[in-house]
Amino acid sequence: MPMSPSRPSATPGRDVTAQGRFRDLNLTMMLPVLALGGAVAVAVDARTWAEAAVLALGVVAALVAFVRWAAGRLLPVALPCLVVAAAVWAYGALVVESSTAFFGVAVVGGLVVPRLPRHRVAGAVALVGYVAAVGVVRLVVEPPVTTRDFLAYVLLPTGITTVVTALMFPNKRFYDVVQELEDSREREAELAVARERIRFASDLHDIQGHTLHVVKLKLALARRLVHVDADRADDELREIYALVGDTIDRTRDLVYAQRRLNLTAELENAKNLFEAAGIRVRVERDGVPDARTGELLGQVLRETTTNVLRHAQATQVHVTLTATGITVVNDGAPRGPLPGLGGLAALRERLAGAGGELTVAQDGGRFTTSATLPATDADRRPTARQETR
Repeated sequence: MPMSPSRPSATPGRDVTAQGRFRDLNLTMMLPVLALGGAVAVAVDARTWAEAAVLALGVVAALVAFVRWAAGRLLPVALPCLVVAAAVWAYGALVVESSTAFFGVAVVGGLVVPRLPRHRVAGAVALVGYVAAVGVVRLVVEPPVTTRDFLAYVLLPTGITTVVTALMFPNKRFYDVVQELEDSREREAELAVARERIRFASDLHDIQGHTLHVVKLKLALARRLVHVDADRADDELREIYALVGDTIDRTRDLVYAQRRLNLTAELENAKNLFEAAGIRVRVERDGVPDARTGELLGQVLRETTTNVLRHAQATQVHVTLTATGITVVNDGAPRGPLPGLGGLAALRERLAGAGGELTVAQDGGRFTTSATLPATDADRRPTARQETR
């Protein structure tokens, strides 16, 4: 049986984590089955409306426990639901002669016991023992004991409760592993972003570290020459001025991702980052951009990759590249207002300066980033369509 998240998602709106999808699956598939089964049991055994109302309490307790279990918030309501379900079983067996009144306690107990912080085995034994004890008391107070009564009030309730509870132990462990994988995926995404920041810091150091060292040496030389050889000192200062200006330009290029990018390398890097974060990637190439277009599209791809890793809970990313544009679609956009994407805003201005356009769109859980640039004569030549996964 699928299970929902053991903790609420931090993303507002729809929970797009693996646990959130399991929660939706649980509520869609299992809740109607439990509700229908409980309703049938009440309808079969209740002889009056009063008896039906009491027996229905056990079904309600089971449904409440299931919904809270699916949402990862079972323990706060565990005790009330268990008490109600246990009381309904005793009432049903001893008063109403309902052999199906154990439905509620079997469901609630099966959900609660594996989630106890400790003494789970003892809790399971106590649960099964209680169900069996109520059945035995029913046989004792209503002799003679028949094989049919023994099966209906002792063997079947005890056996079903045991099976349900036993199955929930490996079920919990399985979804603990799902939670661990989800946590690992989040850490991988954080590491991917951290690696990108380290790469940026390394590039910035390469640009400015060497320059500052040279400027320091030239300033020391100019200081010694200023009173001895003013012309040479002036030449040194001119070189320093030019060097600093060049460094400012290169730093600006780095900050705005204007350094010459290899689009093919950026595609491969993005694919590796997504796969490291557990995201499936599909890349379609329908054309080869020229150098300038490829550089701008590489900037868009790099910024979009960072945004997906930082802000989305994507499971799939689809990249479509043409000779004049790129489109990146991911399925992990949160509902509600989007976080600030300042990098894309800066890129929109740069593409507009080159006659292009950058657009973003959100449709439910899908977020699309699309960039287009004017076509050149080389771009209009037909090219083979390629697709990679």
